[in-house]
Amino acid sequence: VVALRMWLRWLQETRQIPADLASSVELPEKWQRLPATLNVDAAAGLVTAPDPQDELGLRDRALLELFYASGLRVSELCGLRLGDVNLQAGYVRCMGKGRKERVVPVGSKARDAIEAYVEHSRPTLVERGQDGGAWPTPLTRAAAAAVPLFLSQRGKPLDRVAVWYLVRRFAQALGIQGKVSPHTLRHSFATHLLEGGADLRVVQELLGHASIATTEIY
Repeated sequence: VVALRMWLRWLQETRQIPADLASSVELPEKWQRLPATLNVDAAAGLVTAPDPQDELGLRDRALLELFYASGLRVSELCGLRLGDVNLQAGYVRCMGKGRKERVVPVGSKARDAIEAYVEHSRPTLVERGQDGGAWPTPLTRAAAAAVPLFLSQRGKPLDRVAVWYLVRRFAQALGIQGKVSPHTLRHSFATHLLEGGADLRVVQELLGHASIATTEIY
């Protein structure tokens, strides 16, 4: 179609045809690939897969629950600090694309998982980070609030690559087919909300999309 339009325009410019017929030839709409998603059962199985008895089980459970409950981007999740989480009110405050801040509500299951991680597992990780020089000793209240919510086994900030491998590892353990990534949980979050009757504009705000057209792919 593009070649036809170019040819017709050339014919018009060389005066071999009297009119601009190229403008009447419509270009096909840009094909968009539907993001991969998990069904509700698979998503629930994935977020509950971590064993709370494992050393990092509480952290992994909290991380996966929050992903599915909030639809955050992996960069947004890694950037969360302890002070960005308000479990009592049930929301997290994140910094999205273009340095735009937004507040995302968090359901009770994710809140419970985060609370268990913060109370029982995270303090040990913070101490390891202090021993390694990642965080000052002692931690003032302000400094503690600035420490990332999710920490590595050594108490350092958890990066995007580590989160990707974490999600992939649990998906493989459950036998979930296809490429499962943190973005899969984000897409599943949006898809399941819309299937449940959520307004498209609300989902747009939750995902932090600048344009409604981006959300309409779901």
